[in-house]
Amino acid sequence: MVLLALLAFLLLAASPSSHRDTDFSWLRPQVAPQGWNVARTPAGAALAYPPAWHKIETDAGTVSVAPRGPRGSFVGYLNATPLSGDETLANWRRFRPAHVGEEGARDVRLHASAKGLRFLTGRGSCVVDSYTTTKLRFREIACIVAGTRGTTVVIGAAPAADWAQRARVLERAIASFST
Repeated sequence: MVLLALLAFLLLAASPSSHRDTDFSWLRPQVAPQGWNVARTPAGAALAYPPAWHKIETDAGTVSVAPRGPRGSFVGYLNATPLSGDETLANWRRFRPAHVGEEGARDVRLHASAKGLRFLTGRGSCVVDSYTTTKLRFREIACIVAGTRGTTVVIGAAPAADWAQRARVLERAIASFST
């Protein structure tokens, strides 16, 4: 009987839903904190960000923001962008790491993934991954969110060495994302 109970516990602990709760328990949809700014994509997706961060130039149709790092260094990044290929909520777990690799990153590692996540104005699928560019190792949260204004990708990234320092702000921004 004890063996049967232990087996049931192990099966539940290994299930995707418990994995999701552990890795994305921070994702509680909520409005942006008071004092945060909001950048909007041309399609109307809203990306909230802290007042010390500023908009940066990126691709057409997207919005990106980042804090100013010491001597111009990169210490964090938030981005909202429309769909750019074959990504879907169903294939996001495979699509995102493959896409990062296709863009030139090396040693791409998937750390967590979940689908059916609730956002302010829709549902989404998310991954947490890490990768190495020519300069640094990064960690990111990347989500695809289907909402009332369409389907948009939202990304929060930081150098892996700064992740512990930046994760809460990136998580908070993604939790308040709407599309």
